[in-house]
Amino acid sequence: MLIPRPTLVLLFVVPALLALLAMGDTSLRPFVWWVNGAILLLMLIDAGLGFRAKLRLLHTAPDVFSLGRNNRVMLELRSHARRTLHLKIRGDGFQYAELKGLPLVASLQPGESCNLEYYVTPRRRGAFALGAHYVRIITPLGLWARQLCFETRHGVRVYPDLQALRAFELTARQDREVGFRRATRLKGGESEFARLREYTRDDEYRAIDWKSTARRQKLIAREYQLESNQNLMFMLDAGRLMTAETNQISYFDYALNACLMLGQMAARNGDRVGLIGFDVKVRAFVPPAGGPGAPRRLIQACYDLHPSLVESDYDRAFAELAVRVRKRCLVILFVQVLDEAVADVLQRRTRALLPRHLPLLVVFRDADIDAMLQTAAVDDAELYAHAAAAELLRWRQGFISDMRGRGALVLDVRPRELTGKLLDRYLEIKARQLL
Repeated sequence: MLIPRPTLVLLFVVPALLALLAMGDTSLRPFVWWVNGAILLLMLIDAGLGFRAKLRLLHTAPDVFSLGRNNRVMLELRSHARRTLHLKIRGDGFQYAELKGLPLVASLQPGESCNLEYYVTPRRRGAFALGAHYVRIITPLGLWARQLCFETRHGVRVYPDLQALRAFELTARQDREVGFRRATRLKGGESEFARLREYTRDDEYRAIDWKSTARRQKLIAREYQLESNQNLMFMLDAGRLMTAETNQISYFDYALNACLMLGQMAARNGDRVGLIGFDVKVRAFVPPAGGPGAPRRLIQACYDLHPSLVESDYDRAFAELAVRVRKRCLVILFVQVLDEAVADVLQRRTRALLPRHLPLLVVFRDADIDAMLQTAAVDDAELYAHAAAAELLRWRQGFISDMRGRGALVLDVRPRELTGKLLDRYLEIKARQLL
């Protein structure tokens, strides 16, 4: 496919001006025909030379992309032409993806190859496909751009933020997680005995093992670890209330990312993790399981699960939990509570969970409402809005207090702070031996 370039368009200005002059001077008409013929000949010659250029394009992209991250796509170009090729490359992405770094520009000498890269930033999880790549080659005289289409369709699966999981794994390997866990033990005391080691200044006196100290003639301390082989069950509400967004990320995706981070930590600590995703019915179910593959099972079950504009059936989800999960679990339910109907169901179902399971209710705070109450109203309309927001927060706080009074744990948190505070609460529950 040949596309005219601005050079060719400007070249046609010359015969157009001559044609205007020939309208007043008929002797110029033969000259106009000669100019038109010369331009047409140049166009044909340049087009023919452009078709002789040969190029090969190979692309490399991962099969799994991370949501909201820059995922690299590599291109390898090799010239089989006898002249220098000046190229401009574009690519087809997919819906809900942003392409960064395109168009790419390159110049290739005869027989030369080069590697280029650009980035794809997905905004939605699921199964998609990268499309074709289009390369425009400038012809030798610069009159045309020959466009080549390389069919490089490549299926990809957009998972939650896997790069954050890898960063967490690196942190754990550097023993920061171990130090964090050791500091958390002080809140709840001892759990499972791990080993004996030399006493340090940061240890408590009660950790000293006096028998071992007497045998070795130096202070020896007992080191404990958090109890393992316990169960965590995530309950992900995928109904309409979880479609609300903060910073272009839905509450559901904040909850899913927190599940994966906590699942990674729990699996490393020897616990078993499972998941129920639901709206009007159960959309995904992963029974509690441990081992290094546990977080990946969660990812595979939920990478294409999205919140929808339907009312969630909490009764069905809790009934599924009661039937399919018999062993005691820490049940972590992510919800957004804005009305009495949802609050009543949660109060009733949470009471039914006790004492078999330990419920932890994660309730999202609305950052816009919090921000509204921190500013002064300037007119009557804003005053009414502030009053409504204050009433909603008062009702919400009453709901949270009631849930805590019924024996449930509640984490009241802004979406952006969810992951860190949920990890803290998990370690606190382990250290206090609540599970």
